[in-house]
Amino acid sequence: MNDALRRELGAHLRAAREQVLPAEVGLGGGGRRRTPGLRREEVAALAGVSVAWYTWLEQGRVSTTRQVLDAICRVLGMDVAAHRHTLALAGFLPSAPLKGDTVVGEPTRALLRSWAETPAAVVDERFDVLDCNDAYRAFWGDPESVPVERRNLLIMFASAGGRPVEVEPVLRGLYEQFRANTGHAPGDPRAAAVVGLLLEERPDVAHWWQCRAVREFAPVTVDGLTFSLLRPVGDDGTYIFTQIAA
Repeated sequence: MNDALRRELGAHLRAAREQVLPAEVGLGGGGRRRTPGLRREEVAALAGVSVAWYTWLEQGRVSTTRQVLDAICRVLGMDVAAHRHTLALAGFLPSAPLKGDTVVGEPTRALLRSWAETPAAVVDERFDVLDCNDAYRAFWGDPESVPVERRNLLIMFASAGGRPVEVEPVLRGLYEQFRANTGHAPGDPRAAAVVGLLLEERPDVAHWWQCRAVREFAPVTVDGLTFSLLRPVGDDGTYIFTQIAA
């Protein structure tokens, strides 16, 4: 486990800790809190480890066993995706490398074309847009009309200007999936560039882009539309992003 992954693991645990309310783990308010979520000493006590050691873990200074990580994940109430991400960062589960030039197969392209009234786009693990259908272009505009470095689902949803629907609930969920996809590769230059552009585009929610929380994208319904991510079986490393009337 290298230093970068240790630091990423620590940041991921800290982000998860800050989202847990004391009452959710059977603790009282504990007086005024300067930061949200649980204190480090509370996580350490509930997981059965020392405060100093848990602090070092969040600081990326130590490694640990799977059993201890499992206990910490239980304390922090992590879902399956976040638990799996934790174990992958620690080296206890294999992490598939992020793909480079992802190719969209003809069956997937044909599927997109067949959805005449369903806006859909194919994106890679970093959410760069690889293809879309006419219904998507009619609703959101043509991705090829923006510079290639900004041709990313997250960046286009975060960009200023009028939008046909409220996208923030969708954007937050997509970003947590993006973190799950890319967090195990902290040195990936394209993922870092996407985060940098998001910080420039939406500095008002910088805490989103700096957060290490991960979650598998669940369907989100806003303004009468349900947004989903589908995995085409034949095209590894891609998603189909769709929206249908709720």
